[in-house]
Amino acid sequence: MVPLLMASVLALAIISERYWALRRSAVAPSRLVEQILGWHRDNRLNNDNIAMLYHSSPLGKMLAAGLVNRNHSREVMKESLEESGRHEVHELERYLSALGSIAAGTPLIGLLGTVIGMIKVFDAITLGGVGDPAVLSTGISEALITTAAGLSVAIPSLIFYRLLKRKVDELVVEMEQAAIRVVEIIHGDREPTEYVDEQQDLAG
Repeated sequence: MVPLLMASVLALAIISERYWALRRSAVAPSRLVEQILGWHRDNRLNNDNIAMLYHSSPLGKMLAAGLVNRNHSREVMKESLEESGRHEVHELERYLSALGSIAAGTPLIGLLGTVIGMIKVFDAITLGGVGDPAVLSTGISEALITTAAGLSVAIPSLIFYRLLKRKVDELVVEMEQAAIRVVEIIHGDREPTEYVDEQQDLAG
């Protein structure tokens, strides 16, 4: 029961920390790309703003790595974004492997406790006979408690592991889309969103 209790505390800590760390506003702020495009349009895309961008969020770190190479070719800028993006994805997935291990391992720990408990029950039967059936049933129920405890830890851990993995995947897609958009605009392949919206308003 002690390992199961420790695993439950660790799982709760990981779930709480990851839910806080994986907030969309903290990982991929919605107006970050528009801010970069404004700097580019106003010729204010300088090292000071890029440094501020780097310290703003994981998406900001990734885009800053690309913007440092904005004067190089499109391919060089994309490669720098991809390298930084892989590092940021690794950071987003931090502790999730431990949570998955808890989800997979705690049922086995509970089962091991039950097996050990049952061995002790049968040893007692061997030494003293069946004796009082009530005492025997109590020993068996106590042995089964570890399996129930293991499943009680594993099921929520598995559910939150899947939810957090899904959340990371969604954030990664958003970061990739933002990176592609910045590369295409910086290298003149796409007009800024604000420009497109203005043209549509004029046409309307």
